[in-house]
Amino acid sequence: MSETERVTLVGNLTADPELRFTPSGLQVANLRLAVTPRIKDGDTWKDGETSFHTINVWRDQASNAAETLSKGARVLVVGRPKQRSWTDQDGTEHQVTEVDADELGPSLRWATAKVSRTNGRKPTGQVNEEPPF
Repeated sequence: MSETERVTLVGNLTADPELRFTPSGLQVANLRLAVTPRIKDGDTWKDGETSFHTINVWRDQASNAAETLSKGARVLVVGRPKQRSWTDQDGTEHQVTEVDADELGPSLRWATAKVSRTNGRKPTGQVNEEPPF
């Protein structure tokens, strides 16, 4: 896979985002996304086969995702696919494809969201604070 290859996924979270920290203290959130295409069959629409994707979200965006999103939320993801492989203790080789998210957000097709700009830092918590733009 190319470093410049990008994918766009729209689907529903199968669980709340899981926020963790690397040994060096870097934030990472793992999300599981279910994507089900809609297929037109004559005059009706039906669900296609669901695919499941692991999404990795890094740094401040990881904590923002954990604070904002929850199981069942419809989200949009733009990111870079990444393959990872390893051999387990039994000698079995495994390979997975994950997506490192560049952008992540709620879908506004059937929901609303209130956006609070952080400018790369946590909000101060002042109720009437205006964003600096």
